[in-house]
Amino acid sequence: MAEKPHLNLIFTGHVDHGKSTTVGRILYDTGALSEQDLRKLKEEAAKVGKATFEFAFAMDRLKEERERGVTIDIAHKDFNTQKYYFTIIDAPGHKDFVKNMITGASQADAAVLVCSAKEGIQAQTKEHAFLLKVLGVGQFIVAINKMDAMNFEQAAYDKTKAELITMLKPMGYKTDSIPFIPYSAYAGENIAKKSEKMPWYNGPCLVEAFDALIEPKKPTDKPLRLPIQEVFTITGQGTVPVGRVEAGIMKPGDNVIVMPPGKTGEVKSIEMHHQQLTQAIPGDNVGFALRGLDKKDIARGNVLSAVSSPATVAEEFTAQVVVLNHPTAIGKNYTPVFHIHTAQLACSIVELVEQKDPKSGGTLKKNPDFIKTGDIAIIKVRPTKPCVVEKYSDFPALGRFAIRDMGQTVAAGVVLDVVPKKA
Repeated sequence: MAEKPHLNLIFTGHVDHGKSTTVGRILYDTGALSEQDLRKLKEEAAKVGKATFEFAFAMDRLKEERERGVTIDIAHKDFNTQKYYFTIIDAPGHKDFVKNMITGASQADAAVLVCSAKEGIQAQTKEHAFLLKVLGVGQFIVAINKMDAMNFEQAAYDKTKAELITMLKPMGYKTDSIPFIPYSAYAGENIAKKSEKMPWYNGPCLVEAFDALIEPKKPTDKPLRLPIQEVFTITGQGTVPVGRVEAGIMKPGDNVIVMPPGKTGEVKSIEMHHQQLTQAIPGDNVGFALRGLDKKDIARGNVLSAVSSPATVAEEFTAQVVVLNHPTAIGKNYTPVFHIHTAQLACSIVELVEQKDPKSGGTLKKNPDFIKTGDIAIIKVRPTKPCVVEKYSDFPALGRFAIRDMGQTVAAGVVLDVVPKKA
């Protein structure tokens, strides 16, 4: 049997709207979670007095999370549909966990926004939808949960859907092409098969909507870009960096250059899941042995590329950012930590070019003095040390970033333009 195409799916939405329960139910209804697993989870859930949380328990592996009933870390779970093989990235709904969500969104091919028909739109429903847009997640499904609490009535669905459309349209979502799916995670209605409790609804159930997603094209025709996650020294193999191919193809024998250091070497061998590969393509998380490079020449945050097309080291870059959560305001010369692909470094905001109108995308104000929570702006940024930065339009994975300060994510953005460092 040919391998099914693989998609990464992120679940987002407000904290108590049933994301984890939805994920658990999808896993159960597609056969990824066994009856036995479910029984175990039920018993554990009952023990800590959270009887209705057994599906959520499928995702929330951390003990602390179980006791608090919240999702903290990003959990990875796989399931199969007729057409695809999915990895679920479960993004936490809590505010201080937005950083994880940004990491998740940067790997997602499609997003599911969960909104409860009972509670309606909440702060994070808005924030997550907005982030997904700014971070360039291209495909979107809106899942309207807790229909059981609304007696499966069409009026409740229509009302929630209308409110969601009013929220999403100004953000630039094409709401006509987005499925809005009524379902109940807890009652298991309209997940893997059409629900008889909602005869008024004739669209797809959740799993059918997943199969209607479009497989993203892998950027194999682009030059090689592989951000380094870790570097190991392995006896007999020497220096073995690990990372995910974001663009291009890497083969043993390739002449490669590590940027920013500018050191060159040759790929000796490539390995994934303890198997030797003849090539690595975008999406592959690989370890590879290098000839001519040792541990001091390569580090986390560096980017491996072909000698013929070295990755861009930025003198400065222009970006569009959304301020998520800043206690005061962001002005010129603010120098927080930027998380760009696998690199983390301080960068200075050297210019606030313009503030944008989130509803129209037009200019609200040229050269504002400062920007605050909720604002979208175009800024110019100067890294305090050499770092690879690419235009989002050329290499999406190397052109998006999160800005962290005071232990929280204050902003997120995408790179519009780069001024390369002079050699």
